[in-house]
Amino acid sequence: MQFLKKTNIDFMKYKFVALALSGILITIGIINMTVVKGINYGIDFAGGTMVRLIFANEVPISEVRGALRDAGIENNKIQKLGDTGREFIIRTMQDIELIEQDMESHEIIGRMVVNSLRGEDEKRALEEGTIDLNSIAQTNLAVLLETPFPEKGGDIAEKIINFRNHPDQMGIIRDYSQLETIEGISTEVINYLKKNALLSRLSVLSKESVGPQVGEDLRRKATLATIWALIGMLIYIGIRFKYAYGVAAILTLAHDVLVTLGIFSLTNRELNLPVIAAIMTLVGYSLNDTIVIFDRVRDNLKLLRKRKFVDLLNISINQTLSRTIITSGTTFLTVFTLFLLGGEVINDFAFTMMIGVVIGTYSSIYQSCSILFFWKNIFKPKKGMGK
Repeated sequence: MQFLKKTNIDFMKYKFVALALSGILITIGIINMTVVKGINYGIDFAGGTMVRLIFANEVPISEVRGALRDAGIENNKIQKLGDTGREFIIRTMQDIELIEQDMESHEIIGRMVVNSLRGEDEKRALEEGTIDLNSIAQTNLAVLLETPFPEKGGDIAEKIINFRNHPDQMGIIRDYSQLETIEGISTEVINYLKKNALLSRLSVLSKESVGPQVGEDLRRKATLATIWALIGMLIYIGIRFKYAYGVAAILTLAHDVLVTLGIFSLTNRELNLPVIAAIMTLVGYSLNDTIVIFDRVRDNLKLLRKRKFVDLLNISINQTLSRTIITSGTTFLTVFTLFLLGGEVINDFAFTMMIGVVIGTYSSIYQSCSILFFWKNIFKPKKGMGK
């Protein structure tokens, strides 16, 4: 599909402007990441706690945010799941200096998050030792029921927990009347539970903690993964094309990563594993676009031997321009939709992809070919790069 036909744009005319613009963006980004704001590491890299929970009834996200703020838990991110208005994911990187062990600190923070969302009556009942039917483990429930129902306690506990964990219940029992639908659960059992247990307004579906040491290790591995990917690409392009093309491609990819990280830092977004995945995806995306242009440059070196190298670069870019616009345009529309409608968790990933697609397309046209041009004029290779 030819979106554009026979264009004759002099891209190389603006090579100095493009290089200056990239230099300014990279410099501002590096200064912001190292001197001004630094990098806003997410839980994956800085350590923290993530709690996924569900309420018995619909709760406004403003109420959840307010309860956390009143409890002194300021550094958090709240995501509402689904359309019920009952299920949330809460991420927090709150620190407690009084706790000596980091993982114990994060465990306590997790409990603080949950307790801040409970009602006052629930808190008092739990402090007095009343069990919560929406959080108790099956073995503990069996122990509670074995005294009044010695022969059936274990079986009753299993049925109740299975009912609570059924997908329709979503991990929470909203009312004791729901237990009447369970076969083998008598009125006597329900009345006993009403007196000796409570149904809290929320249930914790999962709780995860990442310690600072684990986060530091993940940062190191993410950095190494990016470096090794760039080295592998340099070797591949050096074999497929010429060494100059490999250097141009790697410098272009480094440009894409630095500019994307710089913009990411300037917007004070959270750097986490999904963002690293997005950056690695963009590295491959940009490289693919660059190789398409380089492949056309290599073909034109044989077909247009008498043309100047700068003209040959312009011709190659124009010949692949339609493909570049279609590929970048469709990719951008996809990630832009994810950015608008994908929710809070995927928002940073989509933002990184969205910015990266624009930067990757720009760099494939201007940076990669400009670097090839300057390489030829500085090192003056005798073979493989035309006049």
